[in-house]
Amino acid sequence: MAAEEAAVRAQAETVRRLKQDKADPDEIAKEVSKLLEMKAQLGADEGKHKFVLKTPKGTRDFGPREMAIRERAFKAIISCFKRHGAEVIDTPVFELKETLTGKYGEDSKLIYDLKDQGGELLSLRYDLTVPFARYLAMNKITNIKRYHIAKVYRRDNPAMTRGRYREFYQCVNDRRILDGMFAVCGVPDSKFRTICSSVDKLDKMPWEEVRSEMVGEKGLSPEAADRIGEYVQLHGGLDLIERLLQDPKLSQNKLAKEGLGDMKLLFEYLTLFGITGKISFDLSLARGLDYYTGVIFEAVLLQQENEHVEEPVSVGSVAGGGRYDGLVGMFDPKGRKVPCVGVSIGIERIFSILEQRLEASEEKVRTTETQVLVASAQKKLLEERLKLISELWDAGIKAEMLYKKNPKLLNQLQYCEDTGIPLVAIVGEQELKDGVVKLRIVATREEVNVRRESLVEEIRIRTSQC
Repeated sequence: MAAEEAAVRAQAETVRRLKQDKADPDEIAKEVSKLLEMKAQLGADEGKHKFVLKTPKGTRDFGPREMAIRERAFKAIISCFKRHGAEVIDTPVFELKETLTGKYGEDSKLIYDLKDQGGELLSLRYDLTVPFARYLAMNKITNIKRYHIAKVYRRDNPAMTRGRYREFYQCVNDRRILDGMFAVCGVPDSKFRTICSSVDKLDKMPWEEVRSEMVGEKGLSPEAADRIGEYVQLHGGLDLIERLLQDPKLSQNKLAKEGLGDMKLLFEYLTLFGITGKISFDLSLARGLDYYTGVIFEAVLLQQENEHVEEPVSVGSVAGGGRYDGLVGMFDPKGRKVPCVGVSIGIERIFSILEQRLEASEEKVRTTETQVLVASAQKKLLEERLKLISELWDAGIKAEMLYKKNPKLLNQLQYCEDTGIPLVAIVGEQELKDGVVKLRIVATREEVNVRRESLVEEIRIRTSQC
């Protein structure tokens, strides 16, 4: 027992040192988890059952402040979808296992399979795209502009990249260009998908390591790998597209020529929108999922550590997607193809960025939308507070009151300061006699008497200015 206790003390010292040194949060969390498990085991050995109070690996709780930040992000995203005429749908959190099987290439190993529950083999959804394709085929839909916000599940080892984020840029490529490139470089047809999966790692690994994987693990010839290397390090805009259309090898490949033609058209449209400065045609962009058939794209965050660095470095993807014309046909009895294009936004990473930005600015985050607190200036006015707050709720005003019979006025005002409530509606004996409510503006501490019948409109005017 003494040895186990010593091990726990040593692990606690490790955690303390990491926190003191401000080590990577993921490393600290890992060591804290180990410490908790050791303590729980020690308790079990003593004959006492102890629960390890922690969330499962790769998950987290979201308190009121975090949820307020998430809702801010969702609101911005949803308003953009709605601005472009999108409708919303939802699908079950789990699907038949066969629905998901064979759609994700090497990533299929990350799917969570569920135990047999009554004769159906089920899996938690890995993304929202395959369930959407199943939904289209089931309902025979060929034309819809939809958005879907829901959780997906992956048996992954997530790690959040931290840093100071400056801007987004968009990378685009085309699966046909990739496949044409593989063909002219000498990649056998049977290895297209697995080599594509290797290329997809170029945002996380240097070319030398990716090349080593292609040759050493996947059996590609060194010559073919070197030819791929010449292409995947290219990125640019219309000028690069024009150059590749003249490439003696790529221009002779039917798939690559089709992809380059569509890419040229895309950049002409991007020019009309005035956003070509934010777009990079990047031949290393692969996106590992098997169902893409045409254009693919990712939104990538740039980080600049200091002002002396001329070229910002990528710190990770916050959105990605592409065209998948064949996916719906996999579920259609007659194999009918439905052209589709979609984008998925990585809300968790965006949320992390917003958190860091707010921490840096020390901005106070409101966790409620309360417009006014109904308060009393004297004792024995609970019933009057209840009457007034009921009137405000019936009028659609977001209102609160403290759940005490006779709260002190100072405590009520302090609650507004702490929570960011902009207005206080104060009822007192004199106000009741005069048929008015004293409205206090928390930020300026200004107070005005408002006729009771005019209070709702006054609150609306005042809060619309906040």
